[in-house]
Amino acid sequence: MTIRIYTNILLIVSCIAAGCANISTPSGGKRDVTPPKLLLSEPGDSLKNTRVTRLVLRFDEYVTLGDVQKEVTISPILSVPPTVSSLNKHITVKIADSLLEANTTYRISFGKAIRDMHEGNAMGGYTYIFSTGAYFDSLKLQGTIKDAATGKPDTTSIVVLYNATENDSVVVKKKPRYVSKPDASGTFRFAGLPGRSFKIFAIRDENSNQTYDGGNELIAFSDQTVSTTDTNMTAITLRLFSEKPDTAQANSEPSITTKKSLRSKEKLTTTATTDTNLVFTVNIDTSNINNRTFGVTDSFKFSFNRNVSINADSINLGYDSVGKATYIPLQTTTDAGKPRLAIVKAKLRDNTVYTLTMKKGFAKDTAGKSSIAGVYRFRTMNNDDYGKIILNLPSKYLNKQSSTDTNKADYLLLIKSDNDTLSMRRIVDTTVILSRLRPATYSFCIIVDKNKNGKWDTGDLYQKKQPEIVIPADENILLKAKWEHTIDFEHPVKQKDKKPSIKGNK
Repeated sequence: MTIRIYTNILLIVSCIAAGCANISTPSGGKRDVTPPKLLLSEPGDSLKNTRVTRLVLRFDEYVTLGDVQKEVTISPILSVPPTVSSLNKHITVKIADSLLEANTTYRISFGKAIRDMHEGNAMGGYTYIFSTGAYFDSLKLQGTIKDAATGKPDTTSIVVLYNATENDSVVVKKKPRYVSKPDASGTFRFAGLPGRSFKIFAIRDENSNQTYDGGNELIAFSDQTVSTTDTNMTAITLRLFSEKPDTAQANSEPSITTKKSLRSKEKLTTTATTDTNLVFTVNIDTSNINNRTFGVTDSFKFSFNRNVSINADSINLGYDSVGKATYIPLQTTTDAGKPRLAIVKAKLRDNTVYTLTMKKGFAKDTAGKSSIAGVYRFRTMNNDDYGKIILNLPSKYLNKQSSTDTNKADYLLLIKSDNDTLSMRRIVDTTVILSRLRPATYSFCIIVDKNKNGKWDTGDLYQKKQPEIVIPADENILLKAKWEHTIDFEHPVKQKDKKPSIKGNK
């Protein structure tokens, strides 16, 4: 009997051990991708003559909130944001009764804040509406935002509305009445507005406080107030720009009319450098002189860590010619606006090894400290390393050579290589041939030079000055070595021809 019991126990243990090796965790089925479903709102949605100070939303499952500060908004904006909380299957919103105005339509938008507890599926696009008056405001405004410097649509800013009775400094002092964000095309829309006039601005709001603080932030404004009842109003276009630092006001007390000192804008104080040595860099690749890296039309750019003065006689550029060093003339220029940068130009030859030599002390800072000596050896590019672009411009942008009409703006063509400005020129021909171009991505735009000073000018909020208009080309061009593109400014690329050489197009 004992032996039989012992044998049965061994069999049971063996079966359990064998079975354990085959045990697997159940798959649990498909992942839940269904967002929470709203069952009831208390009080009900779209009520009139109601001051909603406590809103409860009931859902079919446990819910949570995510990024409330960003996702949950109320329009018009209140001086104190609503309190939003979640518990089990409920979302509760509390609003101070004293903040609600009479005869006003309020919209509480939840964005993607409401999510289910376990999978984080967001319930998007829900907006709760109520009115403290006998009707719902239903008027609209819309327009586009552009980056003034590029002329291209902007999608990173906010558009804000203030009552038309506010002064121009309101955008730096308090939050707006209404806020909207542009879509992927730079188009913004306001819905449910009352029948009145507004001041309208766009802000690239770096610190998300819904006001303009200057510094790295960009601003746009309309020359006139906009009205929701004006059926003849043309499309609103806002052009974002960065204001110039106000050096004249840097050390004065701020006032309501001071441009950039109204808020914590750029502080134009000079910070003492901790560098004890005067150091510099030059835009030359010296890693391998067998690589053709420097363009024959390029300039040597010396960048210093402090303001400097240059002794041009202490800079030499030469190449070997039949075993003899040949030196070529240099042209050295500095810009008072960029005292840490020096430009050196020379007439260079194709596929030639050059040596650029700087003697000790060729540059000195304002304290009299001298730069060290330097030697750079490099090779220039040859014809096969370049590409060519033929650009056709619309005749409407052609400047007349003998025009004396001071009221007519000039048109300038700005050419950029990657993010660097290649050239800016007055348009005097409808065909522009660009030879000896480095392989890069090229972009083009036309500047409406209203004041005819040969450059693009930014705007000024308090001077009511709009930035000059920039018109971008329809697309950028990726240029490769030996390639030639013929393009129209207002149309896509019409031909791409790969050529064995572009000699003769210097």
